[in-house]
Amino acid sequence: MMYPYVKYSDGTEVVFSDIYIGADGEECIDVHFERPTEEGFDSVRIKLPNYEVTIWEGSYTEKEIEEFKKIVENSADLFYKYSKKGGIKFA
Repeated sequence: MMYPYVKYSDGTEVVFSDIYIGADGEECIDVHFERPTEEGFDSVRIKLPNYEVTIWEGSYTEKEIEEFKKIVENSADLFYKYSKKGGIKFA
């Protein structure tokens, strides 16, 4: 299951997954960044807890990827918290 987190002014939408157990036995979460383009979508997926980029498709730049990694690092505790709660409840 993927849960919405935020949508930025350039159309980039951020969603995060349920917690799952990775191959090494650690609790993991995927944080996915995606924005629409004329050709489809730009997509980047970053895996917690090691901040590994597992998907990079489209035209996101290396600078954007580094910004995304910072966002994920700064929000990691929130991703784990809200993943355990079944997403963020918006009023």
